[in-house]
Amino acid sequence: MSDAPLPTSDAAPTRVRYRVLFLLCLLAMITYLDRAMYGSAKGELMAAVGQPESRFYLVLVAFQIAYALFEIPAGWMGDRFGPRVTLLRVVAWFSLFVGLTAFAGVNFPGTEVVVIGFGVLVAMQFLFGMGEAGAFPNISKAIYNWFPENQRGSAKGFVWMAARLMGGLTPFVWVLLVVICGLTWRHALWVFAAVAAAWCVAFYRGFRNRPSEDPRCNAAEVDLINAGKGATQADARVPWGRIFRSRNLWALCAMYTVTNFNWYFLMYYLPGTLKSQFPDWNQTDGGKLLLALLGGAPLLIGMAGCLLGGLLTDRYIRRTGDRKWGRRIYGMLGYGLAGCCYATAAAFTGGNLWVFAGCLIMVGFTNDLIMGPSWATAQDIGRRYSAIVSGAMNMIGNLGAALGNLVTGLILEAHTVDKQVQPTGFVICFTMYAVVYGVGVLSWLVIDPTRPIVPEDAPTSVDAPEAR
Repeated sequence: MSDAPLPTSDAAPTRVRYRVLFLLCLLAMITYLDRAMYGSAKGELMAAVGQPESRFYLVLVAFQIAYALFEIPAGWMGDRFGPRVTLLRVVAWFSLFVGLTAFAGVNFPGTEVVVIGFGVLVAMQFLFGMGEAGAFPNISKAIYNWFPENQRGSAKGFVWMAARLMGGLTPFVWVLLVVICGLTWRHALWVFAAVAAAWCVAFYRGFRNRPSEDPRCNAAEVDLINAGKGATQADARVPWGRIFRSRNLWALCAMYTVTNFNWYFLMYYLPGTLKSQFPDWNQTDGGKLLLALLGGAPLLIGMAGCLLGGLLTDRYIRRTGDRKWGRRIYGMLGYGLAGCCYATAAAFTGGNLWVFAGCLIMVGFTNDLIMGPSWATAQDIGRRYSAIVSGAMNMIGNLGAALGNLVTGLILEAHTVDKQVQPTGFVICFTMYAVVYGVGVLSWLVIDPTRPIVPEDAPTSVDAPEAR
């Protein structure tokens, strides 16, 4: 740690950092809105391109692979050029492809030639994922720049709470727009793209890379944020060798793969699963709204897990000074409980709607206890390279998501009879998820948040061994 100056102003610190956090939370909501809508839109989207809904997992895999592969380049952009320009690029790009997706299945005027068929749709989702990559690593970088060390876990918890809130509300919003208000699915996608474009305008006007660049931020707040912190902008020469030789980094990446492999069932598959498995509830508008709420409930209750996990990890560290176990305890607890919930869901598959949905809702809460600790750990060990480290964690994690979507899609497709997934398919998936969560519990024991990959005062011109 560097000998950063202590606050020198007698004035109370301003609170601009909380306005920054609000903008970042809005961004997290938009990213989940534009992904979670596929859980509701995939039937009509696949019909438009002449494919069965069961093949939609190929679209998801294309998105996740691109999203994973471009996490580190986008994280490097944030560390090198700052999160402001990087996040503007991210949102402008993915809002464009959300809007273009609405043209799937449309013919060229006066012809029968389809503009966007299934192959083009898959390619577009790859480009969509490439554009959205880097959103959360650069949010992490912005939090590192704008929040003191003992508030970063809580700030990240708020961001993930906002993301889960919007992800959970998206099925309900979709029913309101498409079923109740009568918009087509294409119109709904254009509405979502317009919301993202509006955020770009607000972010451009209201965000600066660092507190010292924002005239609304007084000296006391700048000093409060920067106390004990080294440079907030990475040097031109990134110590890639030191970063990628870090066992701590690879342990963090392995841990985060667990979440991504298991969790996406809740966002992409659960809304359709409830409609197909409990058709009697899908006969009225009220029943459709109920299923939409239950389909989004794991993400809605997950936002409480995100917030609680972030608050608990920071509180533990403030009270004990033990950063290592302050991060580990809540990560291990979240994974262990989530595994138990999936195992219980497997036992009750094919039965009562409330029991089945209730188990999966609790998966959403317990899984998300790890979000604050895991992203705060990426900041702990990444420090001035926190966007790159967060990007690496999210890259490997989303390769796990691509694998999880592929395996889940193949299992459910293999157990589909007359367009209906049989309960055995869900039992196999849930049991698999529970076992993977058990591996996740053990992975936290290898992660040491007290060992930064590159200490604040270390020169970056030499790829020295990882700090011990």
